[in-house]
Amino acid sequence: MNTCSKSTQRGFTLIEIMVVVVIIGVLGAIVVPQFMSRPDQAKVTAARTDIQAISTALEMYRLDTFNYPSTQQGLDALSKRPSGTPVAKNWNPQGYLKSLPLDPWGTPYQYANPGTHSAGYDLFSFGADGVAGGEGYAADIGNWSE
Repeated sequence: MNTCSKSTQRGFTLIEIMVVVVIIGVLGAIVVPQFMSRPDQAKVTAARTDIQAISTALEMYRLDTFNYPSTQQGLDALSKRPSGTPVAKNWNPQGYLKSLPLDPWGTPYQYANPGTHSAGYDLFSFGADGVAGGEGYAADIGNWSE
């Protein structure tokens, strides 16, 4: 019986490493542009998520005060006790939002009560172009159905 055994170690050859590098390069050339074209879509999704969160705060405000804030009171009524009409009786002293977020393009969300696009109020972002209307990623993003 032979107690000594031969162990052979095999490494990667230069050709094998080159093939792997080329495959990774080809995959990167295909995949990276697909992900790089998605920032606008991600911003639209973030705006929709913010609008849902603000809408939830508006519903809590309405449950406490029996009304949505007026257009003049605006979204600030969610973080600071509003003045004017409708009177915000039973307003929660802790507020409904700590602060109002900006949309993903750095501009304030828009609010109108009564709304023209939905029952109750309109809550929206002007989108990538920052002006009303638009198409594609520049379109308004709101609490109404598309």
